[in-house]
Parts: sequence; structure tokens; C-alpha cells
Amino acid sequence: MKLVDANIIIRFLTNDHKRKATSCRKLFESVVKGKVALFITDMTIAEVVWVLEKVYKCHRQEIRLKIEAICNTPNLHFQNKELILESIILYDLRNIDFIDAYHAAFMNKEGIKEIYSYDTHFNRLTELVRLEP
Repeated sequence: MKLVDANIIIRFLTNDHKRKATSCRKLFESVVKGKVALFITDMTIAEVVWVLEKVYKCHRQEIRLKIEAICNTPNLHFQNKELILESIILYDLRNIDFIDAYHAAFMNKEGIKEIYSYDTHFNRLTELVRLEP
């Protein structure tokens, strides 16, 4: 198994550099066919979301669809696939930063209901209670 970095996923998703995008597409085709095993960390997905949003100015729904497609690619291995999928939905539907959405999804998974934060985005998540020290 090999780790895949965010820039490979970005080239594949954006097709912004034709030669590199073609190579990345071929790599992912090899993964789907089971010839190559790739592992993607949560941090890699966070970086992909950030770059698509801030650099490529993609809309949240477009980013969500791209991340869901990556997560549903056969033979790709993830650190926390279900957590990523829940996070990307919160990111899109609740209009919060991806990292905040990840924290909310993690809290839900662990049964944690309260978070200390000055970030008022957490107020959009009625299932959580934001506390300030």
C-alpha cells in the first residue's frame, strides 16, 4: 500500500495540468482495477477541501460531490471514511469550515455533546453545545 498526497488528488479532480492530470487519472484507474493500493489520510482530505475552496474557488456542493466521489472509489483506503463523509455533508449543508465539520462528526461518533470554542460556527449545529471558558 502507498500513501497518496493531496496534490495528486487535486490534479485528478481539477485537470488543471493536462500531463499530470492524465498520469493521476491512470493511477486512479489502476486503483479501481485493484492493481495499486492507495491510502488517504484525513489530513489529506482536509487539504484537498481547503485547496478546492480557497485556490480553485469551488462551491461547497461541488467540493462535496468531488470528495464523495473520491470516498466511493473502489479500492481506495481511508483513515476514517465514514467520518469524512459525515464531515463533508456538514461542511456543505451547515456552511461551516471543513475542520469544524470534522470535529462535529467526531464528537457525534464519540457521543461528545459539548465543545469549548470561540468559533461561533458551532452554533449552527443544534445537536452540540458551544462553551466558552
